[in-house]
Amino acid sequence: MCQLLGMNCNTPTDIVFSFTGFATRAGRTGEHVDGWGIAFFEGAGVRHFVDHEPALVSPVADLIRRYPIKSGNVIAHIRKATVGRVALENCHPFVRELWGRYWVFAHNGDLADYHPRLAGPYRPVGDTDSERAFCWMLQALAGRFATHPGPEALADALGELTASIAEHGTFNYMLSDGTALYAHCSTRLHYLVRQHPFATASLSDDEVSVDFAQVTTPDDRVAVIVTEPLTANETWRCFEAGELMVFVDGAPVLARQVSP
Repeated sequence: MCQLLGMNCNTPTDIVFSFTGFATRAGRTGEHVDGWGIAFFEGAGVRHFVDHEPALVSPVADLIRRYPIKSGNVIAHIRKATVGRVALENCHPFVRELWGRYWVFAHNGDLADYHPRLAGPYRPVGDTDSERAFCWMLQALAGRFATHPGPEALADALGELTASIAEHGTFNYMLSDGTALYAHCSTRLHYLVRQHPFATASLSDDEVSVDFAQVTTPDDRVAVIVTEPLTANETWRCFEAGELMVFVDGAPVLARQVSP
């Protein structure tokens, strides 16, 4: 299956260290070679990069590894195609507008026979079950709320929608509007929070280490969410199956248990 990577922080931070290890799984330490993508929120805007080439060899991915784009919310994805052909339009994350702000979504898993009725403006461009789910979620949220209801009410609504979609299969996903990051685990998802006192972290998939005490301030806080832990010398927390968590300013602030 695919793998997910997300970052949520209280001050704009680059994801070069985490993305370096993550991209290595696209051909060297993993088989996720059917495309990749990443989206960075910057104010009301989004920098969105996708490529159907493996992240390990993609020149666009090399740019991301070398260019420290700073963001408060980032979602990345490396693809192992199961539904939908290998093509640019099928690369996650997907981006749409709702309530006058951008939303970014990426999914890991398979949804069997999932063809929801899409009657509004949200339609898939590609042919993945993931993009169909994203469009249906936004359509349902737009019909329920005239404006953004806030993280708590949105988490409750997402819990209901997630339960419905998860009846069709594995639905690990990340969703962000640039202020909060919502992460749901069907099978595998982990997170950690880096904050003062910072220490040195070493990637599991590459011979790269960073002493975060040298590149941060005592006030910084960063939450990293990923399918499989990226480092070997840090303590990662495993999501419970069915857990939906909301991250704001680098910390988990809400949790819901979702049952299909």
